[in-house]
Amino acid sequence: QVHLVESGGGLVQPGGSLRLSCVASGNILRIFKMAWYRQTPEAQRELVAMIDSDESTNYADFVKGRFTISRDDAQKTVFLQMNDLQPEDTAVYYCYMQIRRIGVFDPRNHWGQGTQVTVSS
Repeated sequence: QVHLVESGGGLVQPGGSLRLSCVASGNILRIFKMAWYRQTPEAQRELVAMIDSDESTNYADFVKGRFTISRDDAQKTVFLQMNDLQPEDTAVYYCYMQIRRIGVFDPRNHWGQGTQVTVSS
């Protein structure tokens, strides 16, 4: 079994910052892509940022210059540093990892349970 646990969400004022973390545990052989998605009740889940195993990154246009994704493979952790947060960033943020488990050939997609980020004055 593989488990992803997010932390770092909360309430912040406009212009503030938060840092999300997501740690993977279980019978993990290797982690390929890591990413953060977000979802509001009114919209589908959307990609925020992705980082590949070579540390190349991809960001949604609405977060470029404000958010930074990074990873620590030794700790099986992905981070999302969020600066200059705005009310429209309010959402549940989910981490995603593409993981090859021990004894399983094909990588599988794994998701965290989500962490709420609320930006409000």
